[in-house]
Amino acid sequence: MNQATLFGDIPAAPAVVNVASVPQRSPFRYPGGKTWLVPQVRRWLRSLPKRPQEFIEPFVGGGIISLTVAFEELADHVTMVELDREIAAVWQTILGEGGAWLAGRIASFDLTSEAVRAELQGGDCSLWEQAFRTILKNRVHRGGILAPGAGIMKYGENGKGMSSRWYPQTLVRRILAITKMRDRTRFVEGDGVAFVRENAGAENTVWFFDPPYSAAGKKAGKRLYTHHELDHAELFRLASTLSGDFLMTYDDAAGVRDLARKHGFDTELVAMKNTHHTQMMELLIGRDLDWARRNTH
Repeated sequence: MNQATLFGDIPAAPAVVNVASVPQRSPFRYPGGKTWLVPQVRRWLRSLPKRPQEFIEPFVGGGIISLTVAFEELADHVTMVELDREIAAVWQTILGEGGAWLAGRIASFDLTSEAVRAELQGGDCSLWEQAFRTILKNRVHRGGILAPGAGIMKYGENGKGMSSRWYPQTLVRRILAITKMRDRTRFVEGDGVAFVRENAGAENTVWFFDPPYSAAGKKAGKRLYTHHELDHAELFRLASTLSGDFLMTYDDAAGVRDLARKHGFDTELVAMKNTHHTQMMELLIGRDLDWARRNTH
C-alpha cells in the first residue's frame, strides 16, 4: 500500500492523459502548454509531507499548471513569473484590477477580418488594451503562436477560419474565475532565471520549471516564443541550490539528461500527446521522482 499523506492517498497516473478530462482554466492557447501534465503535478504536490506555502512557476506562459495549483489549493500561494511583455500584460490585467474590463472587451468584440487586422495593427495602447490584443492574437494566430512571424489562421477548424478558436463566452468565464484567485495568486513580470537566483533560499517553497524548448539544440523555441534564449546549464545549477523541492519538464534529449546526471537529479519519462495528437515522451526531472513511478509500471 502507498503511504497516506496530508492530502490522502496518491492516485495512480494514467499512461497518457486525456486532456479533455482536465479542467481548462487558462485564457491562452499556448504552444507547449502543459495541460497533459496536470495529473502528474497533482501527484507530485500530494506526495510532499505538507502542503507548500508557496508554488513558483518562473516561465509561466499560458499558466495552466499555476492556475490548477491555485484553483485546487495545492499550495497556500502561487507566484507566476513571465518575461514576455504581451503575456505579462494579460496576467497583470487579470490579476490586477482589469479582469472584468478584459472580459467585457472580449464579450463585445465583433470578430471580423477587418476588425482583427485593425486591432492587431494598432499603435501604442494601455496595459489593459495590450492584454486584449494579446488574447486576440493568441486566438486567431495559427497554433496560438505569439512570436514574430506567426500568421492569422486561414482555414482553422472545420473551415471556420480565424473564428474557429474564438470562444468569447468561454474566455469570459475563465477570466472572471481567475480574478477570484487574486488573493492567493500574484504575477511578476521579469526574467525567470534571475527570479530563481534571487529567491533560491525561500523556505517551504516548491518550483515548477517548464522552460522554452531550446535545450540541447532544439529549434522549436525560436519559432514558438519571443524569448527563447535561456542558459539551461545555469538553470540546472540554480535548481541544485533550491531550499524547496522542484519539478522540471523537458524534451527527452541527451544534453538534458547529461545536465540532470551532473547535478544528481532523478529523471522519469512520461507519455504525452502533442497538438497533432501524436504520442510522445516528455522527461520529468526532480530530486526524487518515486511518486511518478509508483503504480505506473
